[in-house]
Amino acid sequence: MRRYTVLFFLIMFMIGTDTFLISPLLPTLQTQFGVSTGIAGWMLGAYTLGSALFALIAGPLSDGWNRRTVLLSGLLGFSVSTILCGFADSFWTMCLFRFLAGVSAAFTAPQVWASIPAIMPASRVSKTMGIAFAGLAASQALGVPIGSWLAVAHWSVPFWTIGIASLLLIVVAFYSLPDMKPNTFERTSILHRYVPLIMSGKARSCFLAYLLLHLGSGTAFAFIGKWMAERFELPIGQIGTVMMFLGFGTLLGSMISSYVTGKLGNSNAIIVGMSMLMVLYTVMPHLTNLRFVTIIYLIIFATLGIIFPIVMGALTSLNASIRGTISSLANSTMNSANTLGAWIAGLLYVQFGGYSSIGIFSAVCLALSLGTFLFGGVLGRKAEHTSQESASAS
Repeated sequence: MRRYTVLFFLIMFMIGTDTFLISPLLPTLQTQFGVSTGIAGWMLGAYTLGSALFALIAGPLSDGWNRRTVLLSGLLGFSVSTILCGFADSFWTMCLFRFLAGVSAAFTAPQVWASIPAIMPASRVSKTMGIAFAGLAASQALGVPIGSWLAVAHWSVPFWTIGIASLLLIVVAFYSLPDMKPNTFERTSILHRYVPLIMSGKARSCFLAYLLLHLGSGTAFAFIGKWMAERFELPIGQIGTVMMFLGFGTLLGSMISSYVTGKLGNSNAIIVGMSMLMVLYTVMPHLTNLRFVTIIYLIIFATLGIIFPIVMGALTSLNASIRGTISSLANSTMNSANTLGAWIAGLLYVQFGGYSSIGIFSAVCLALSLGTFLFGGVLGRKAEHTSQESASAS
């Protein structure tokens, strides 16, 4: 079982690193392809767009196929498209290859979340979810410096490195993962697979709460770099160092998530965690000491690292027969919330007094998310019991 845990961690680390990789390379690529600042961001947005759009298709398709085959195929597409990014000779070819990498990631990442309850014992599902999420957290902490260090030789080297490393992971996954075929073969439309989620009040509440959770955290994260540059007059290098601490906070939280839930239970962990986040998001913009701000953000991201695996476990337990659909919809929801959050953050920052208005907005989103979790029947003893039964059944 340990080999599955390590494999899932590494897959999510590769996907996460590729997501964050282009950020430090953006100035270099902008110069390389001769594009303006206004459109250079599409080299980032093309990946997210491909992932968000095709996640809605990938999930329902994968629920009728062998998850092992889907994961291997998605990882192969991810590897090839990432390697091709290193050969891009224009802005539009880079956008195309980034879009294809996002599409491939949409077929790969959700299979990790859907596979964990299918092949892991019920007692280890929560811990494995946390470790897989730690792969994303580690990539957030290390993606920027890794990309920067590798790009010293040439901007294409990071893409080739991640692509080749992902090819090696395909070999490991091919020989490690068992077949995960659906219990019954049923030809059904993509939209039909979403019907059980649409008809379930609990599922609607869970996804709305998940959207609000990411909207709050994504809005706060979007303009943290700009706020630090203006508030503390930090150069970009020091901002990157602070960002690394945030990533390590998420990594720490995801690693101890199962321990915290073992002590508090899923419901109490989310209630305590979100309540604390509301206070910290509201107070933090008013702090004047950079060291305190860094510590507060470390606590915030550690708390998010604890909460996200719990929520993902609650989502995948909604319906064991369509875990791929659920995981893909969660991925699309996350990307949509983060995109909307970045837009809202810009409006709030300019129109309503800077970062303090963003902190209040994030706190309100977290309060609404917690309320939706509580009143939607997602949390509570009955919900936790159902989640455990679903994991046991798999």
